[in-house]
Amino acid sequence: NHLHFNDIPLMDIIKQYGTPLKITYLPKIGSQIEKAKRMFKVAMAKADYKGSYTYCYCTKSSHFNFVLEEVLKNDVHIETSSAFDIPILRDLYKKGLINKEMTLVCNGYKRENYQKVVTYLANEGFNVIPILDHKGEIDYYKKNVKQKTKIGIRIASEEEPSFEFYTSRLGIRYKEIVDFYKEKIQNDPKLELKMLHFFINTGIKDTTYYWSELTKCINVYCDLKKMCPSLDSLDIGGGFPIRTSLSFNYDYAYMADEIIQKIKNICEEREVDEPHIFTEFGSFTV
Repeated sequence: NHLHFNDIPLMDIIKQYGTPLKITYLPKIGSQIEKAKRMFKVAMAKADYKGSYTYCYCTKSSHFNFVLEEVLKNDVHIETSSAFDIPILRDLYKKGLINKEMTLVCNGYKRENYQKVVTYLANEGFNVIPILDHKGEIDYYKKNVKQKTKIGIRIASEEEPSFEFYTSRLGIRYKEIVDFYKEKIQNDPKLELKMLHFFINTGIKDTTYYWSELTKCINVYCDLKKMCPSLDSLDIGGGFPIRTSLSFNYDYAYMADEIIQKIKNICEEREVDEPHIFTEFGSFTV
């Protein structure tokens, strides 16, 4: 007649705090991060993959300081999605919990305030990579960054026909990216294309739709890499699913293997070096 969670007697806690009650079990955070790192490293070893793997934590999944501080014990980098995140990063920097060498991937739709604080980080010498979410975003950086700044481009995925909303504002279309690079980035001495970003709202799933979108993305990477030596990273976003029912059945290791093998195969066919892989798992982490 007792309920335990990770050997913690929940009835005692409920008596003290009442319900509804949400508990974060901090040791699980580190074990999830290590699990993902291990799976991708094993997948890369199997495929003889030459690029590296970087685990970014998606801050919007939980901004609580006890979560972020636990995450940062595990040699991770950070992904942000709004201007709200930047003062938090500055606070973590003051506490010595992050440093200027850490990669800060700045995603999301950026109104001027977000662009302004991202530019501030770049000008202060942080290793920040703003990911362009639409073509107009680049104009602010062109005007306001004071030193060589890395940038990324988000590829707009073509949503499944059944998806409830169309997210064309999230990224630049496949067919427009190469021309956009030539026109706006290639000859700009202050901007350096470092990363392509690929994310599907439905998450990382073993479906024909996911594999076809990933294939298109890798081919765009190969097209760009041939004219842009500084491009060396591919961010495949978040989207590892979490258990929400007893019937949950998902093979994480298989998906990591398949993703790495597909990227490797296409890059070999196209005679292009494999990119460094970034992920930004949030819900999976917390």
